[in-house]
Amino acid sequence: MADAAVKKPIYKSLYFQVITGILIGIALGMLYPGKEGLAAQMKPFGDAFIKMIKMIIAPIIFCTVVVGIAKMGDMGKVGRVGLKAMLYFWTMTLVALAIGMVVVNLYEPGAGMNLDVSKLDAGSVEKFAGSAKKLSTVEFIMHIIPTNVVDAFAKGEILQVLFFSIFFGLALSSLGEKTKNVTKFIEEFSKGLFKVVHYIMYFAPMGAFGAMAYVVGAHGVATLQPLMYLMAGVYTTCLLFIFVVLWAVCHFSGFSLWRYLCFIKEEILLVLGTSSSETALPRMMAKMEVAGCNRSVVGLTLPMGYSFNLDGTCIYLTMASIFLAQATNTPLTLNDQLYMLGILLLTSKGAAAVTGGGFITLAATLGSLGTIPVASMAVLLGVDRFMSEARAITNLIGNGIATIVVSKWEGALDTNALKCALSGVSDAAEDDPEEMISDAANGDAAVCRVPVDKA
Repeated sequence: MADAAVKKPIYKSLYFQVITGILIGIALGMLYPGKEGLAAQMKPFGDAFIKMIKMIIAPIIFCTVVVGIAKMGDMGKVGRVGLKAMLYFWTMTLVALAIGMVVVNLYEPGAGMNLDVSKLDAGSVEKFAGSAKKLSTVEFIMHIIPTNVVDAFAKGEILQVLFFSIFFGLALSSLGEKTKNVTKFIEEFSKGLFKVVHYIMYFAPMGAFGAMAYVVGAHGVATLQPLMYLMAGVYTTCLLFIFVVLWAVCHFSGFSLWRYLCFIKEEILLVLGTSSSETALPRMMAKMEVAGCNRSVVGLTLPMGYSFNLDGTCIYLTMASIFLAQATNTPLTLNDQLYMLGILLLTSKGAAAVTGGGFITLAATLGSLGTIPVASMAVLLGVDRFMSEARAITNLIGNGIATIVVSKWEGALDTNALKCALSGVSDAAEDDPEEMISDAANGDAAVCRVPVDKA
């Protein structure tokens, strides 16, 4: 691994290639706008990359969780990790919702719009309003239990795969030496899966290019102008949450937010280019292990976070709801807003379980309130896609931090490995998730460019 630390040309690095793809996509979208234009026709490149990532997520979660629990030996730890993770998730959800509510009330992006709901295309919102009925608490809990295991893997349902994986891991752990070979096989199989992720990453720049070209070309920069205040508010609030709230969490947990952001810069760019936080999940699982988090904690906390720790989505939901009230001149008392916050604490947890989750959750919230017209959501259809980047990136950053924090709470964090990872990762490890895990497992110091204080 001595050669791994040799710095390669910047044009060969993933983050440079993804940035290039994003910039070319934006340029093409501005040069050839329109839903039938050349830029919009690049959409299959983005869709293909996202589908390739999604095809590998379920088996990676299965292998990581099963091996982690099987090697853990302590079944009580699974319950403790899950409880600590949920405690953190609920706390951050409440903070994110509250910050979004405060900012939108002070900023008032919808004031003076005097939106006439009767002139909007209410039919375009009907599919979201209909799907919102599926977000009841009981049905969401029942949705976690798969009809059968094959169906969960086939549909790529993260929570369902996680549910089965926990039980299977516990079964292998309880059988002990009898299933040692099975655990070893699954562990080796996971290395092959991470190598597949490495190959898929070759298509990341093209995927980012296709997705960004389609968004800019199909929707057009001009569509942003009427709702620029709302977009600016959402992006500003997400930055506020990251650099104030999450900074405080990192500070009190003993690591630097800025170094953490540099550590996951490739994953942030992937999400920026594709507007999907799922595209970064396999690499995030690998990087969290490199950062010293125990595999079992990573396998439980990170996938759970994709459904239960959606900080960016929560910020958007409160801001969009009150924005629509302001735009339609719908009066909301403090009690109304607190009631909305309580509803969002529940409905936001189902956002990732349904296609178009964020928009559907917004429809469910407005329907439950009964004061803000659901049809007013039509005004957001054109710009919702442009705000998804802020939501997805905030969700990604928050889930990685949650994994580190829960690992520390559980006493399952290697602080030297964390310091090493946040100080500098080798070029090879940046692009190859399988090599990241291999180096971390072997304690290979070549992945760290700076000396680590062993004291």
